[in-house]
Amino acid sequence: MTTQLDQVFSALADPTRRAILAMLLEDDMAVTDVAEPFAMSLAAISKHLGILTAAGLISQEKRGRVKWCKLEPDALREASVWMQGFGQMEALDLDAFEAFLVQELEG
Repeated sequence: MTTQLDQVFSALADPTRRAILAMLLEDDMAVTDVAEPFAMSLAAISKHLGILTAAGLISQEKRGRVKWCKLEPDALREASVWMQGFGQMEALDLDAFEAFLVQELEG
């Protein structure tokens, strides 16, 4: 996996960051609005936002005196393509696999 893909999956591994991304699906938000529903300090939220920004999942820009966050959905494209590769595998028939093992162990 590429470093960028590693960063995306690392960022997505945290439930707070996934919640932030879900919030940003609706619209751009000020950092203070992003922080509002979480029981953590603004500094902690800023660290989460920094990780999301480094992964390319969001961008941040200053508008006047307010810092805004914007979802960057294209950053998920590489991760999505990577995951879709696993969807091409056929589902494992566990009954057939069990029958095979029984046959091999008895035989």
